[in-house]
Amino acid sequence: MDLNLADLYELGSREKPMPAPTAVIVATLSEPRRPTGRPWLALRGGEVEPRVLATGEREVVWSSLWSDRPGDVIRFSVRPNGPGSLLRFTWLSPEPLVEAEDLGQGRFRLNQLVFRDLRLSFGQ
Repeated sequence: MDLNLADLYELGSREKPMPAPTAVIVATLSEPRRPTGRPWLALRGGEVEPRVLATGEREVVWSSLWSDRPGDVIRFSVRPNGPGSLLRFTWLSPEPLVEAEDLGQGRFRLNQLVFRDLRLSFGQ
């Protein structure tokens, strides 16, 4: 990956098992609106379509989901876990501090999108 994330501050991170293999998770995150995929990325008010900034064999980086936080990025790391995989999201920002309420809401929303909606798209 060519994107330098070293200067960004971590605002949240979580890892959970997913039922799909690593390559499927990476492909789904790399193209969340692909015509042959199941829809799972339902955006809400104040959210914007993320752009894929970088991809790798086990990593995908998105631009921000929030219109009021355009400098943020979301990094997804995927690794094998039996027949499925372990997926970690890491929310990164050029700003070190965030309002506690915004921080909690952002983390909650990422958990919903990734560990509920994406998981459900794989039938679990």
